[in-house]
Amino acid sequence: MSKLCIVPTPIGNLEDITLRSIRMLKECDVIFAEDTRVTKKLLNKFEITKQVIPFHAHNEHKSLQAAIDRIKSNSLTVLVSDAGTPGISDPGFLLARECVNAGIVIECLPGPTAFVPALVASGFPCDKFVFEGFLPHKKGRQTRLKILTEEERTIVLYESPHRLVKCLGQIEEFMGGERKVCVVREISKMFEEYKRGTATEVKAYYEAHPPKGEIVILIEGKP
Repeated sequence: MSKLCIVPTPIGNLEDITLRSIRMLKECDVIFAEDTRVTKKLLNKFEITKQVIPFHAHNEHKSLQAAIDRIKSNSLTVLVSDAGTPGISDPGFLLARECVNAGIVIECLPGPTAFVPALVASGFPCDKFVFEGFLPHKKGRQTRLKILTEEERTIVLYESPHRLVKCLGQIEEFMGGERKVCVVREISKMFEEYKRGTATEVKAYYEAHPPKGEIVILIEGKP
């Protein structure tokens, strides 16, 4: 029986990969990857030689049926993203959905996901939270922010470095400058950073210190 195994990969330190993930990468027939160059660096680190096929945001709809056919022809296919768990804010969910529809067995290994350590270490309540991923870039962005203004649970967002200051400005505008936020940058890497404060304070900090790297924003729920 054919199986798709979703394998999380490190979001920073390569030592974060699990022994089970390494075993699956060694045992699989083929690997679908977001960026084949990134995945091959990981494979080289652990001395693994496998065929790596691209499956990313630019080709997922076009290659979806071909991917399903390929999975059916193998015993074990692995899906990885550049970092973290495939399917969380990336096109991996499309492949998982099609595998479900095609009756293909899916297994997802536990492992690195950026928002979990960010949330737990933020200091905000993490017993209840809402994960929004990336907000819409243009259409629907303000509407979504207005809805989130009334959210009482901790809010988790992903954001790119060049949009961070703009996003913090919109949080300030819609939720108030005193709303507490925590910006987490470069998780599990050498320059990991947690910046806590009000929306106004944190925005001012990043206006003076332009950020780099992967970013998670935690927003205090409405008091």
